[in-house]
Amino acid sequence: MSKIFFDHEKLSVYQKTIQFILLVESIRKRMKFKVSIIDQLDRASNSIALNIAEGNGKFSGKDRCRYFDIARGSAFECASCLDILIIKKLISDVEMEHGKELLKEIVSMLVGLIKSNSNRVYESSEEYGA
Repeated sequence: MSKIFFDHEKLSVYQKTIQFILLVESIRKRMKFKVSIIDQLDRASNSIALNIAEGNGKFSGKDRCRYFDIARGSAFECASCLDILIIKKLISDVEMEHGKELLKEIVSMLVGLIKSNSNRVYESSEEYGA
């Protein structure tokens, strides 16, 4: 991205999401025929960015968290789309791994934003052996 006009553009999670969208676009452009799962991946990746932007513009922590939660859900949806694309042999292992690495970072950053903007109680995953 070039010049920054809005606060959400400063967020690392937003910038990482733009990188993921670029990966999705490179996959989409390569397809010689219409593939519905690619369309779904495109919509879900766009949803991550759109919900980060909208959530970051909200004034209350509760409102921000709701949009960041939706963005997180869209990131998980993207991960599932990548699974489907790999089993259908429409993307390479390298593309899938790169996409999932980006998504893992995006989800981690979104969880951090959610935790920092809410009064929710969180338990350590170690307590459950995860």
